[in-house]
Amino acid sequence: MHSASAAPLPASRSKQSASSLPGGALVLGGDYRALGVVRSLGRRGVTVGVVREGDDRLSTLSRYARRRFPWPEGHESSRVDYLLDLAAQEGLRGWVLIPSGDETAALIARNHDALSESFALTVPPWKVLRLAYDKRETYAVAERVGVEVPWTLWPVDRPELELADIHYPVVLKPAVKEHFNRFTAAKAWRVDGREELLERFEEASGLVSKDVLMVQELVPGGGETQFSYAALCDDGRPLASIVARRTRQYPADFGRASTFVETVDEPEIIAPSLLLLEAMRFTGLIEVEFKRDPRSGRFKLLDVNPRVWGWHTLGGAAGVDFSYLLWLASCGLPVPPSYARPGVRWVRASTDLPAVAREILRGRLSLRDYIRTLGGHRERAIFALDDPVPGLAETPLILSILLRRLVRGDGL
Repeated sequence: MHSASAAPLPASRSKQSASSLPGGALVLGGDYRALGVVRSLGRRGVTVGVVREGDDRLSTLSRYARRRFPWPEGHESSRVDYLLDLAAQEGLRGWVLIPSGDETAALIARNHDALSESFALTVPPWKVLRLAYDKRETYAVAERVGVEVPWTLWPVDRPELELADIHYPVVLKPAVKEHFNRFTAAKAWRVDGREELLERFEEASGLVSKDVLMVQELVPGGGETQFSYAALCDDGRPLASIVARRTRQYPADFGRASTFVETVDEPEIIAPSLLLLEAMRFTGLIEVEFKRDPRSGRFKLLDVNPRVWGWHTLGGAAGVDFSYLLWLASCGLPVPPSYARPGVRWVRASTDLPAVAREILRGRLSLRDYIRTLGGHRERAIFALDDPVPGLAETPLILSILLRRLVRGDGL
């Protein structure tokens, strides 16, 4: 397992220094990823504010969210101005700014210079973040350093698709997720033939720009074949890390979110991850997702998430509290060397139970195998005895969000 010596992020990464520590953290997002950050920092005495984003509001219900702010509608420039106004008017200058979603991470990265005047930033500038944010850039870096990726076609238009030599099934998916709609919500559409692909391509073209569409081989297997290497990095060098298998996800085939994750000892994904992160010279939190191809036994790179990932709270239970380590690094304080121990489990029951039921009905999971996953140390994604309100409110909030999405036609 990879380890690293304790080291603070260089002063060049932030306008803050050890002599002027941030007074708190401002978390962008209201979902369960943000909730994990809020709890991690709040439990350690850090004052935490939350800027609610979209329909989610779980993180705003936490007792550790001391301050709450709305996220205004409008263009990127108006949102940047809003954050700068918050810093000036609400006494947040020098606070650590932590995004929990792709869009807010990209916003901070694209406006790095302006925001760094008021906040300690936790994502790198856009020239670095875009290498992980955009799959076109990610795959180019991966191929340059010898990290294997699935067969992928970047079609320019329909005629190119009509002439392409494609072996089905494949998936059609976006290279970036800039807007929420039924295509980006699904994460990927499975396609089993040419006519279906042409129809789906035209449908997707009405929802996202054609230049972000990608056609990719469908690597067989479900969550049990998907593994992640996640780390807190400084200029491509891991300071703390974790390796996990994303055993179950929902939906099962193209999971938008993991539902049951466990830390494992899988050294094969560490080396390619380190190659990728070093080539990107990435600073901050990042998750690198792989899938083991049962046809060859080799791992193939799927995605990279340059922000807190869905199951990041598993790290705290396994000995690596990523949110707090990120805060330390942003304060210019030493980050103790740490890597997660194997055998620790994380579950989000509200989505895991439907995933389990579907897999059992489809004959892909036995009840005995499911029961075996119930033992051992399990970290709950939402419910916590010291902070019960988010867990009690989760189901009503999920139903409310799904209803609003159906009404808007955005998909589930």
